[in-house]
Amino acid sequence: MTPEAIADLPYRPCVGLMVVNREGHVFAGQRLDNFKDAWQMPQGGVEKGEAPRDAALRELEEETGIPASAIEVLAESEDWIPYDLPHALVPKLWKGRFRGQKQKWFLLRFTGDDSLVNIATAEPEFREWCWINPQELLEKIVPFKRDTYERVIREFKEFTG
Repeated sequence: MTPEAIADLPYRPCVGLMVVNREGHVFAGQRLDNFKDAWQMPQGGVEKGEAPRDAALRELEEETGIPASAIEVLAESEDWIPYDLPHALVPKLWKGRFRGQKQKWFLLRFTGDDSLVNIATAEPEFREWCWINPQELLEKIVPFKRDTYERVIREFKEFTG
């Protein structure tokens, strides 16, 4: 695909989830489909007709096993935050229909016990998970998502310390 063709593609609607524990650390998972040391917060597509908040709670359980009963929604990003995929990935993901994703981010306080986390879900996304300082996560995220993560961490800073 040419850079011009990619620039004409839309963004895929998606939600991102910044799940924080009582200590102010953020849930991060190491992607199952990436053999590099690539970590990320849970995220996933918004289905047609689905409200972003509903998508966030669905994706939370699908990717982490954490039920909605074990979180409190603290905040939602003011805007949709887009990111572009590297050009080489565009034809490989989502059948080449999107240039990247635009994400509505939710800050969720995890109120449960770590035993509720189960990344061995029906369709696993992560090989490992941890609680991590938000600034440390910036060092582990894939480079093309770093600006998005910086913006999310900055926007939710009043809630995470």
